[in-house]
Amino acid sequence: LELVLGLAFFLFGMHVMSSNLEKMAGGKLEHMLKKMTSNPFISLLLGAAITIAVQSSSAVTVMLVGLVNSGIMQFGQTIGVIFGANIGTTLTAWILSLSGLGSDNLVLQMMKPENFSPIIALIGILMLMGAKSDKKKSIGTIFVGFAILMYGMDFMKNAVEALADLPQFADQQKTHAAQHKHRAVGSAAPH
Repeated sequence: LELVLGLAFFLFGMHVMSSNLEKMAGGKLEHMLKKMTSNPFISLLLGAAITIAVQSSSAVTVMLVGLVNSGIMQFGQTIGVIFGANIGTTLTAWILSLSGLGSDNLVLQMMKPENFSPIIALIGILMLMGAKSDKKKSIGTIFVGFAILMYGMDFMKNAVEALADLPQFADQQKTHAAQHKHRAVGSAAPH
């Protein structure tokens, strides 16, 4: 049940973020994205940074698909961002591993998703409630959507962690890994 709830939160957060990005997508956002993705190196850094922020290269890819579908970006502009997202996945794993650090350092503690997501949600709610302009309300909604997405990912992570303790799941993983090993050896063998 927690996995389904996490998936629902994740998808809803993604929808909220995407729809509000579309709403904000005047000529300025389109121009800014075109400028940022025109340089492959900057495009790569952008993909890595966004992936670190949302902690999912899949989420970044889904957002990029939404931006291409809405006409804000062209497919060619997304290639560098996708490569950067894949690099960002490695950095995301590092950030998520910070959850295991037992440091009292405030900066390290604030890098943990469970600590910065509520702050982002609070900022988003304050912007939604206090902002007069639609643009600031949309930014607030994007922040809230991001926090919901992060909580969804956390719910799914917690739900899947319980599977690791089940012997049936461990056996299935070993069988699956052995099948991949045999395929790799078979495809590498000379014909």
